[in-house]
Amino acid sequence: MDARSERWARRFELPLLIAAFLVIPMLIIDQSDLDGPWPAIETILDWGTWLVFFAELVVMLAIVPDRRRWLREHPIDVIATVFSPPVLPASLAAARLLRLLRLLRLLRVAPLARTAFSLEGVRYAALLAFLTLIAGGTAFATVEHRTSEWEGIWWAAQTMTTVGYGDPEVVTLGGRIIAIAVMVVGIGFGTLLVGAIAERFVVRDFEQEEQRDASEAARLREQVAALDVRLERIEEALAELARRRS
Repeated sequence: MDARSERWARRFELPLLIAAFLVIPMLIIDQSDLDGPWPAIETILDWGTWLVFFAELVVMLAIVPDRRRWLREHPIDVIATVFSPPVLPASLAAARLLRLLRLLRLLRVAPLARTAFSLEGVRYAALLAFLTLIAGGTAFATVEHRTSEWEGIWWAAQTMTTVGYGDPEVVTLGGRIIAIAVMVVGIGFGTLLVGAIAERFVVRDFEQEEQRDASEAARLREQVAALDVRLERIEEALAELARRRS
C-alpha cells in the first residue's frame, strides 16, 4: 500500500478493534433467549459492527492503488463483510455464523500493545472502565430489580475489582450477561494498568542503558580522537627527524 492507504488503514485500526470486541456480547445475546430490550440491543450491535467493517472495505477499495491485490491480502475482512450482513434472516444460521470472522480482527491487538500501554491508552481505558462501572451498575440494578442504582454500581465496583463480596447476588440471565461484560472490562483494565506500570519501568531501564551506552560511546570517541592527535604528532616528529637527517 502507498502512504495514503497506510494512513487510512491506521485510522480504522481502533474502530475495527472496538467493533470486534462488541461482537462478543452481540453473539452472547443472539444465542440467549432474552426478552425486553435485548433483541433490539443485539440488532444495534450487529448493524454497528458490520457498518464499521463495511466502511473500511469501501474506503480502502476506493483509495488503494491495486484493488485486486488488497482483496487477495484481506480475504477474511471481505468475507466477514460481504457474507454476514445484518439483513440475513435467522434461518440462514450457517451464513450468520460468518459474523464470527469479525473476531479475527482481535489478532491485530498485538501491534497496538505499546500504544495501549502508553499514558494516553491508559486514559482511554480508564474512561471505558468508568463508563462500564456506571452503565453496567445501572443496567444491573434495572435487570435485577434492585431498590436503587447505587446498589448496582456497588455490585459493578466489586465485580470489576474482583473483590466479590457476593452481594447482591446475580439471579437473572440478563444480569449474568452484564456481569460477563463488567468482568471482562474490569479485568482488562486492571491488566492494562499493571502492564503500563511495568512498561514504564522497562522503558526507564532501557533509557538508562541507552544513556550508559551513549556515554561509553562518547568516551571511546574521545579516546580515539586523542589517539589520532598523538599519531599525528608522531608522524610530524618522524617527518621532522627525516628532514634533519637529509
